Amino acid sequence: MATIQYPNFPLANVLVLGLHAVQALLPSTLISQADALLDAHRLEDAADLAEQHRKKLQSMLNVDRHELDELRYVNQRLGFQCFQETLFEDAGNRLYEGELDPRVLISYYPELRGDLFREDESVDVMAGVAEHMPAEDSVDDIIRNYSPHLAPNTREAAPTVELRNILSMTARDMLESYLRKWRRKLAVEPVTPQSQAVRMVVDTVLAKLHVNTGKLPELYALIDQPNALVLSELETTLVKFKLFSALCKLYQQRGDDAKLLETWSKLVEGEWTDPEIQDPLTQMLDLLSDKKDRALVQHWMPWLVKRGPERALKLLLSTLPAKRRPEDDRLLLEDIRSANPDAGAQLLEHLVVHRRSTDPDLHTQLATTYADQVLVCLAEESTSKLWRAKVSSYTSGRSDTPFVSYFATTTPDSEHKRIRLKTILFLQGSTLYDPETIRTRLSPHAKLLKLELAILEGKLGNHRSALSILVHDLHDSTSAEAYCTLGGEVVPAKTAQTIGERAGLQAWATLVTPLAAPGKPARPSAPPLKKTKTVDEEVKKDLVMILLEVYMSGGYVLLLKWDLWSVLTGWLQRVNSGSYGTAAELASHEP
Repeated sequence: MATIQYPNFPLANVLVLGLHAVQALLPSTLISQADALLDAHRLEDAADLAEQHRKKLQSMLNVDRHELDELRYVNQRLGFQCFQETLFEDAGNRLYEGELDPRVLISYYPELRGDLFREDESVDVMAGVAEHMPAEDSVDDIIRNYSPHLAPNTREAAPTVELRNILSMTARDMLESYLRKWRRKLAVEPVTPQSQAVRMVVDTVLAKLHVNTGKLPELYALIDQPNALVLSELETTLVKFKLFSALCKLYQQRGDDAKLLETWSKLVEGEWTDPEIQDPLTQMLDLLSDKKDRALVQHWMPWLVKRGPERALKLLLSTLPAKRRPEDDRLLLEDIRSANPDAGAQLLEHLVVHRRSTDPDLHTQLATTYADQVLVCLAEESTSKLWRAKVSSYTSGRSDTPFVSYFATTTPDSEHKRIRLKTILFLQGSTLYDPETIRTRLSPHAKLLKLELAILEGKLGNHRSALSILVHDLHDSTSAEAYCTLGGEVVPAKTAQTIGERAGLQAWATLVTPLAAPGKPARPSAPPLKKTKTVDEEVKKDLVMILLEVYMSGGYVLLLKWDLWSVLTGWLQRVNSGSYGTAAELASHEP
């Protein structure tokens, strides 16, 4: 990896011109003196020579660059000679004084070098120095070759093993000291492509040394300071030593959110552990919330809803755009539901009820979900007994209060009550689900779910069946008469609004609005309650006639406590004359 840089030659002051040659009288140079001393293995004398020359240069106001290069040469040669002879502390000092590129020294530490050097990368090294660099591939080879030969062999003899360990430790201590000095040196120099390349190697190898020697305070100090660490080189080392806090810090510095989240997820799952990282799940949610990266949120959402469904859904809903394609909603819902069915149900409810999705498939899914929840409630004996008692109590008397209002006001507050009210309001308010599917699901429990089945029959256009359930099964004449006025709605908007306010179900209540005239599609999203629409007069007439037939078929007219016949016939006359009243008038039972 070394590119040879030739030293400068000394200048001759005396030339001798001969017949066939020119001879020069050269002064003895620092380089020639040092080479002679080193070849004679007089290391101390060479060191003294270098020190004398250094002091000489320090005393000069103007120093020639060539003289500085000569001093660098001597120090580098002396440093590598010490390095070869395992005098590592002296080697580090001399190589630093010689300003040897740290990458050259690091090349002798392959376990620390890693993949920091490319095959085509080169470093300048002075001619003369390059020829005297150790030929071994690594510092371990240098130590092994220097060890005394003892029985049974150099590798296994106890004294040599201990010696090698000591020398290896000393070699790494020297490298750490060397790199610290270079790091301080680079910090005050201008940043250039060349210096930045050196800085990356120095910082990364120094961090590896801190990890290997367990110097964690020094490692974190290095990370917290401005650095040029090569993260791809450090990842494996930090994972091996379980230093995930340091790894997360580096990911945060580099803005690598994907790997940061991946690390936190492994800590949440228990695959990795690090006591310094508290509540990684919360940190994941906070990061995703701050970044507002929809793609990243949706990528992690199926995983998150398994661990923290409530917080995960809150995060997801905060990042959903106002306008989304139905197919996108369906795909997202499928992913969430496969990870956590309960979270999937909450997301479905949000998409349909709060965001007012117009996808019929989602509406049918939500209606099916509500129906299944109601059936689960009925499976509990205490709930089925309570609901059966409510039906029995209501049908045993005569009341002007609609059954849905009676149920909402007399049933103790519970999750079961809330589920049923949500179901009733949604079945009445949505115009996009498939009522046939839901009716098939609830029909086996018709005795307890009369109101729900009346709503579904109305959605299917089976008005006689709907009115028959209201009149004969529920004895809910008020709802039956409102059904005629509102063109097939069992639960009026005003009643739904009252229930919604009392039960905290306003979002579901706003779904319930007077329907448009038959033949005109209902608006996809529920309009404000004040913007109600009138019902076609012919529809009202037809429904009133059906209601009269239902009453007559059951012999109810003469048994009611007030003159129902007068009310209905009087109201029908007003319908025929075009002066009919409102639903409120009918509901008040005033002829």
